[in-house]
Amino acid sequence: MIFLEKIEELVPDISESLIENTAKEALKHQSAPIDADLTIVLSDDVQLHELNMQWMGVDAPTGVLSFPSDEINPENENRYLGDIVISVQRAGEQAKSAGHAVESEVQLLVVHGILHLLGHDHAEEQDKARMWKAQAEILNGLGLGNLEIRE
Repeated sequence: MIFLEKIEELVPDISESLIENTAKEALKHQSAPIDADLTIVLSDDVQLHELNMQWMGVDAPTGVLSFPSDEINPENENRYLGDIVISVQRAGEQAKSAGHAVESEVQLLVVHGILHLLGHDHAEEQDKARMWKAQAEILNGLGLGNLEIRE
């Protein structure tokens, strides 16, 4: 199950079904357990800045952070993959810079976050190539083949 949380007065308001469908496509592509749980939080730069500083030691906001877990959800006994926190504010800025819709950028960040929850990383060039390939395949399946994460 995908748990979705949004901060109040989030602008723009991103469709919950868009987020859920994007997450499901990413999970399906990666052959993740069908009954796995995860949480996606749509937030702002303030929260992402705080989390980035606390967990990554980076004194700046970012578009997405992933917090992997391999616990069991006590409410339903499903595997809990972890949490993804997305700055919709940052997604809007990145989308404007790249010339596409903020919804598309949020979808990219959802896919990127899920890949991190599932063990992908891009610190090393070989790992990055594998992650970017999976990301591109998922985005192509969603009709968003022209998007990519900017580092």
